[in-house]
Amino acid sequence: MFGSVLRAAVSRPRVLCVPRATTASRFARFQPFSTTIVNMADMKDGAFKNNATEPPAGNRVLPLFSLKGKTAIVSGAGAGIGLNIAHAYAEAGANVAIWYNSNKKALERAAEIEKEYGVKCRAYQVNVTSHESIQESVQQIVSEFNGRLDIFVANSGIAWEEGPLIDGPMDKGDKVMAVNVNGTTYCAQVAGTHFRRQKKEGTTLDGKPLEGFTYGSFIATASMSAHIVNVPQEQAVYNASKAAVIHLCKSLAVEWVDFARVNTVSPGYIKTEITDFVPEESKKQWRNKTPMGREGEPRELKGAYLYLASDAASYTTGCDITVDGGYCLP
Repeated sequence: MFGSVLRAAVSRPRVLCVPRATTASRFARFQPFSTTIVNMADMKDGAFKNNATEPPAGNRVLPLFSLKGKTAIVSGAGAGIGLNIAHAYAEAGANVAIWYNSNKKALERAAEIEKEYGVKCRAYQVNVTSHESIQESVQQIVSEFNGRLDIFVANSGIAWEEGPLIDGPMDKGDKVMAVNVNGTTYCAQVAGTHFRRQKKEGTTLDGKPLEGFTYGSFIATASMSAHIVNVPQEQAVYNASKAAVIHLCKSLAVEWVDFARVNTVSPGYIKTEITDFVPEESKKQWRNKTPMGREGEPRELKGAYLYLASDAASYTTGCDITVDGGYCLP
């Protein structure tokens, strides 16, 4: 159904595997014969390289949350969750590039962030369904932001508003997949190339020594809908797209272990414009099914995204943090 979209999503990078008849290890069952991935595992015995990563220095916890001097890109940041993430990173000292699709108020929001926190902040209009657009924008931002990229948050996403899949227009399904899955995949591939180069060369884009870079951090916004089937709304396409995002990031966490950490955040029902189309009666049912009895505020997600972006999460990769007021528990 979404074959052409999904084929495009996985075209970069490509890893081809064939089964191996062995029970030595769950990792050793697949033998790559064509790969561009850096040192994922020693496939002779399925063992990962020992001591491939290092913990941050020092024993104090608060300095680990500092992002001073780092460069962060946040997509889907014109409002809502993405804008709150941008504020959190700027408050922690990062220079932030915010991406928007059509909400030109992002230009004003960027100026406000820059003034409030004394960091560099710019807004860029980027089509996340275009790999070329993403590539050009990231290259421009890295060039303009001290020649480095430390953090990328793939937060762009759209909802499915068409009800049951069986009666839904497939062009709308294609669009959901294009933004939510392909967009995240493209962002990951482009950000990952910068993380890998920086770890390997230890320099900025213009060849200067790269200070304070340990590993890149790629974070994608998934959803609790990747874990459960929402009611009363019917949104199979959206749920599937977010489940794909989580498994993509878990897979990349293994592939990129030498140069980046990869994690996801799964928000529950949050008060943002993406749910404006939902009737109040449905939202009442949401609250009734949430142990904390309310929808979350976008600012309540700041801590999760800051943790994953910072050195405080140095041993955290392939993780999905669910922030849903307990919705998934009963």
